[in-house]
Amino acid sequence: MKKPQSIVLTLITVICGFYLWELINPSIIDTLSLQRMDYLRSSKEWYRLFTVALLHDTSSTLPFHLAFNMMALHQLGTPLEYVFGKVKFLVIFLVSLLSGSLLSSLFLQGYSIGVSGAVFGLFGAFIAVGNRIGVEVKSIYAIVAINFAIGFTIGGVDWHAHLGGLIGGWVITKAIAASRS
Repeated sequence: MKKPQSIVLTLITVICGFYLWELINPSIIDTLSLQRMDYLRSSKEWYRLFTVALLHDTSSTLPFHLAFNMMALHQLGTPLEYVFGKVKFLVIFLVSLLSGSLLSSLFLQGYSIGVSGAVFGLFGAFIAVGNRIGVEVKSIYAIVAINFAIGFTIGGVDWHAHLGGLIGGWVITKAIAASRS
């Protein structure tokens, strides 16, 4: 019997596929990147709240943005998918992405790209249920703090998306965990 495909691996495959497409067709950023809230309202291009996760910085020769996000998605998402199952994991991921995108779009000066808001939502999920599933939550706090510090020091990092995702991931995971009890 064939083992069902992991949602986490499917997300990583799709995001990496879009990265390759973006290398060939950089104008895709114009079509799929997250824009300011006033733009979203006037254009009705609400899909951008989700498609932002498909794009990553291709301006350097080394794809650090993509690599760090995919590594974090795999490291955080795999155990969460195991604990919650595919559907509930996907709900956590999408709510985190949406909440990160919404907060980001309120403060954007240009456009935003990346899946970091959803990844920070997975950190929020671990904070919400870490002790219940045997994860040392103090280490998660440290990782989140370090990532926020890096975001503030290097510039060009959409910390609003990170904060929105973190909060959204925590809230939805608490709600899902409470419904399981």
